[in-house]
Amino acid sequence: MEALLENLTTNEAAIVAGVTVANINRVIDRKILPKKLYSVSQGRMVRKDACVWIAFYFETADLLTSAARVKTIRGGLMHDHSWRELKNLRMDESRTVQVNFSHIWEDVEQRSNQLKEAQAMVIEDPEILRGAPIIKGTRIPVYDVVSLVDSGTAVEEILEIYPRLMKSQIELASIYARANPQRGRPKRRTFPKGLEVSISKKHLRSASVVG
Repeated sequence: MEALLENLTTNEAAIVAGVTVANINRVIDRKILPKKLYSVSQGRMVRKDACVWIAFYFETADLLTSAARVKTIRGGLMHDHSWRELKNLRMDESRTVQVNFSHIWEDVEQRSNQLKEAQAMVIEDPEILRGAPIIKGTRIPVYDVVSLVDSGTAVEEILEIYPRLMKSQIELASIYARANPQRGRPKRRTFPKGLEVSISKKHLRSASVVG
């Protein structure tokens, strides 16, 4: 059924569903998702179509009770919908509430495509920086970019540090890092040659003004 059976890690599923990793684990642990939508045999893996149901479960929390949401998921899965068919799925949960899955499906599909784009943007080449994940076509470590983002560095400053980057690549770098959290102690961030000194001088000037 098209990309229906594509398996995602819990980190990837969290991105595609638009929720936290904790919520992905929650729907598995509480058996909100039927077993056919996930696997725990060799690490937790979640099917791509499950992300539509996960997004539905959390996005409609203010409209439907947990029992009603679980009932909707079970009812929807009674029919073997293809990935494309899920987009046009409509379900009546009461005389006053009708669930239209179109916007949920579109959001999930968009996030899924962004994840794939982010994964395709990053490569690991043993000949470059000892195989550290870098942005394709550059020698820029993806986690260095994300470290700057996480520290609150403005996009304009990041682009000044890495002139070869595009704004869209910064966003994709963050998505990649969320899907592939860095393990172990973070390495010391390295800047392009010549920039570290100029940045230090900038900070010194700022400090002298404040003083």
